[in-house]
Amino acid sequence: MQRPQPGEYIPYYQKYIDMIPEGPFEECLSENTQEVIALFSNIPADKQLYRYAPGKWTIKDVLMHIIDTERAISFRAVVAARGDKEMPLFTMEENMYADNSGANDRTMESIVDEFAAIRKANELLLLNLPEEKTTLCCNLAGHMVSVRSLAFMMMGHAKHHVVLVKERYL
Repeated sequence: MQRPQPGEYIPYYQKYIDMIPEGPFEECLSENTQEVIALFSNIPADKQLYRYAPGKWTIKDVLMHIIDTERAISFRAVVAARGDKEMPLFTMEENMYADNSGANDRTMESIVDEFAAIRKANELLLLNLPEEKTTLCCNLAGHMVSVRSLAFMMMGHAKHHVVLVKERYL
């Protein structure tokens, strides 16, 4: 899968796309997956419910947010890859999702396992699309966004939170 070009995504998402290094998509995706799993699998138990400031998410909340976002992105990618430019798709209210996720009542292992399962499903979707399907777009909040943009946004979003966890939580 080729890197998306400006115009294939909402400019706000450039910061996520820029977080992904140059290189073959499959390698970037695999490394991104491994990085997320390695980080969250090794969070000490006494840090899993840590908040770096009042009102901020716990580390478990952060990983569940990554999972929720991946689910939303994969649905958008399916809509685009199947040629549906008409269905209006919207952004999600991340704090509402976090407040209702129940992440803090789960084990970190179960949340990491869920991430691995969701990411595996996304890998199977994205790695099996013909290249010409990756430029198809969906209607995200009134903007046309390509499948390949969504794929890079998914990885960049996860990387963004890996960096934040390392900087603010550990």
